[in-house]
Amino acid sequence: MLTQSVPTQQRPAAPAMTFDRMLERVRYEGAYPTRERAEATVRAVLSALGRQVTGDERVDLAARLPLEAARAFTCQIPATEPLTGWGFVKDLAGRVGGTPATARWDTGAVLNVVADLAGPELLDRVLAQLPPGYGLLFGRAELTQATDRQRLAQAA
Repeated sequence: MLTQSVPTQQRPAAPAMTFDRMLERVRYEGAYPTRERAEATVRAVLSALGRQVTGDERVDLAARLPLEAARAFTCQIPATEPLTGWGFVKDLAGRVGGTPATARWDTGAVLNVVADLAGPELLDRVLAQLPPGYGLLFGRAELTQATDRQRLAQAA
C-alpha cells in the first residue's frame, strides 16, 4: 500500500537565541549592572528601531529576534520621517531621559547583538533602507558597504 504524504505548512525557523540569552549578551556588551537594566535598554532601543524599519526588512528582522524582542520591535508604528543615525540616538536619549552619550552606548550594546541575529545579508538590506549613520550603530565600520553591494548586485 502506498502512503501519500500530506504537505505540511512550513513554519519559519525559531530564532537561534532566547530572550534570556540575548539579555545576557547585551548585559555583557553594555557592562550593565543588572539584568533589569539590560532588559530596559533592549526594549527601549528595539522600540526606537521599530519606528525606523519598514516593509519586508521589518518582518524579516522581527522573525530573527527572540519573541519578546520581536514584540518590542514591532509594537511601534513606523515614523513618517526616518531619523538619521545621530537623530536616532538623540531621540532615544530624549525618550529614556538620558544623555546622547549613554543613548549611543545603549544603542551599540543592543544593535551589535541584533546585527549578529540578523546576519550580513539582512543587515545589508536594513541599512540600505535607513538614512545615513546607522552603520556605525550596528558595529559596521563603513556605512556605504551595504549600498555598494546592492549596486553591484543590480548591475550584474
